[in-house]
Amino acid sequence: MQRLGILGLGEGRSTMSAALQSKKWELKKICDVKAELCHQRAKEFDFHQYTNSYQELLDDPEIDVIAIYTPDHLHAEHVKLALQHGKHVVCTKPFIDDLSKAAELLRLSEQTGKKVFIGQSSRFFEPAKRQRADFEAGIIGDLITIEAYYHADHRWFLEKGWALQESFKWLYGGLSHPADFIRWYLPNIEEVMGYGMISSNGKNAGLKNEDTMHFIFKATDGRIARVSGAYTGPTQPAARDSGMSTILRCTEGASQADYHELRYSVTTNTGEEKIIHWGDAYLKHYFRFEGQSHHAGEYQNYLEYFADSIEQGFTAYPDIKEGIGTVALLQAMDKSLSTGMPVKIVDVLKEHGLEELIYSNERSLAGVNER
Repeated sequence: MQRLGILGLGEGRSTMSAALQSKKWELKKICDVKAELCHQRAKEFDFHQYTNSYQELLDDPEIDVIAIYTPDHLHAEHVKLALQHGKHVVCTKPFIDDLSKAAELLRLSEQTGKKVFIGQSSRFFEPAKRQRADFEAGIIGDLITIEAYYHADHRWFLEKGWALQESFKWLYGGLSHPADFIRWYLPNIEEVMGYGMISSNGKNAGLKNEDTMHFIFKATDGRIARVSGAYTGPTQPAARDSGMSTILRCTEGASQADYHELRYSVTTNTGEEKIIHWGDAYLKHYFRFEGQSHHAGEYQNYLEYFADSIEQGFTAYPDIKEGIGTVALLQAMDKSLSTGMPVKIVDVLKEHGLEELIYSNERSLAGVNER
């Protein structure tokens, strides 16, 4: 059993639920700079081992793993301190927001022998797991192309002051999910080209960055992929469409995973067509709180996968290298939006002295994810 400390109790709420309901984890202590939030979580979960000091988490010899759910710009420093104190790390996506700090974190992870796992939680929904298993089993053949999107009516964000700041970008907060799905199946992305705009709803609210975006990716082997996101307008009924979806089009079949709807469809190499819905038991596992703003079931799935990787000695993906690669892709996407030109991922990596990652992601992701 792994012993866990949690830093950041906003998103960390889901991790608290996950750890407390898992037989593979023991929650030891939680931490947030906001005392009121600590008290709220302590009361909600009847768990009263909390602190406002990150140092207290770092110094606790009974904690094996620290799960980090702080604002993006703090991730690098918080991960660095955890590794320096001999802890394994779970870090929410995106891994870091400054690639100039990536090389140091890579070295620290290698020197300490401690694992860093990136919490790309959407991979751990039931439809995503089934889609990946079918793909790896070869029942839809070899990948031709992939389409992924995340479309949501998040107009309520426009009422939040922080969402109207220059630093807030839907590219990182929203599109990081479908971009991760592209890299999961097509890790060797070479070049990206994208267009974006601020919708009329966004403009009226004072939004500073794009809320509507479409991108095309090109891989080193010539295959292409598409990713899109739209965040400040109404959506279709869930029975007709999905908020977040990944479509694989392959040589012998095709599949589509719809995440929040817990729906999966596939045409196999035998011509069989199936549509699968997961029922109430799965809904209760994934969505434990009000609405669907927290997905505790995903977190429990990935925490248990990470616990297995520690105990059995395999690499849990996304690992630190893949996490850095995804940030490089997102930054290339960001640059393409601002320049109106295609951007090569290699150039982003080289700019930060990360040449060693140019091919490492392709090698590490070419095989089966160990799950």
